[in-house]
Amino acid sequence: MRVIIDRETCSSSGTCAMYFPEIFDQDADDGRAVLLTAFPSESQRADVGEAILRCPTNAISLVEESTAPAQH
Repeated sequence: MRVIIDRETCSSSGTCAMYFPEIFDQDADDGRAVLLTAFPSESQRADVGEAILRCPTNAISLVEESTAPAQH
């Protein structure tokens, strides 16, 4: 799975970073959400789902992918 944040839609509420700081953070300059990992573990699936539901502007989405890209 891959998490995507639409930074144009993000309202900088910080809900995702507050509840799930192992996956999300906030940009120090504009307060918008940033990902700490675009490919969270399977054990974090429920947290990602909860972040999607809690996001007030629907800026977070999840894309199912079979594998994460190779790390270089």
